[in-house]
Amino acid sequence: MIDLNSDLGENEPERIVSDDAAMLDVVTSANVSCGRHAGTTEGIRATLAAAVAAGVTIGAHPGYPDRAGFGRRRVEGAPAALRAEVEEQVGALAALARAAGGRIAYVKPHGALYHDVARDEERAAALVDAVRAVDDRLAVLALPGSAVLRLAERAGLRAVAEAFADRAYLPDGGLVPRSRADAVLHDTGAVAERMARLVSDGRIDAVDGTSLRVRAESICVHGDSPGAVGMARAVRARLEAAGIPLASFAGAT
Repeated sequence: MIDLNSDLGENEPERIVSDDAAMLDVVTSANVSCGRHAGTTEGIRATLAAAVAAGVTIGAHPGYPDRAGFGRRRVEGAPAALRAEVEEQVGALAALARAAGGRIAYVKPHGALYHDVARDEERAAALVDAVRAVDDRLAVLALPGSAVLRLAERAGLRAVAEAFADRAYLPDGGLVPRSRADAVLHDTGAVAERMARLVSDGRIDAVDGTSLRVRAESICVHGDSPGAVGMARAVRARLEAAGIPLASFAGAT
């Protein structure tokens, strides 16, 4: 069994980056923006309501308060300030989800925050503390081997590793930086085969040909990638053809 997730709730009137309604027909979990890196309250509410109606599990997707950079730039500050920021974001999304008739089941950091908590122990600890303060039943979804998953598990939270369908990997298991031309994958067929191999064999090839061992309970297709819905559909179809059931790691909303 494998979960298929996508980052949603990031649309704004002047910047439409994803087709949330279409993606919710494909994925089993939705990482919904908390509104600080992208998205509007009205749009986030609509995405949450659609996720509840579709039976898709909801996760909170907090990021740095960096709307101009779409949350993909590091924001400096003390760990205590980061903890407060994440608590506020996750708590607010939890309230919106309840109002829509659902609940959040996990937290997945966004963008630069995602990468920072993978390697920065202080920031990882701040995020884990924030999640525990909001609801210690929430899982944390992040990169395999990351500091945040290690600290989440130590704190008694469920730690869930994910792989990326549409991103290229470095030989050390990290993601190729978006500043590089080869960071995002676009060949839908190749991506679908790559994910089938990941689920069946637990391996994925890095950009230099290195075969990496990757254990993941979830696969992410970024909602804002070109052709994201088609790629998610292809991945799902390929997995189902291989007899691999798709279901959220966290259960229904």
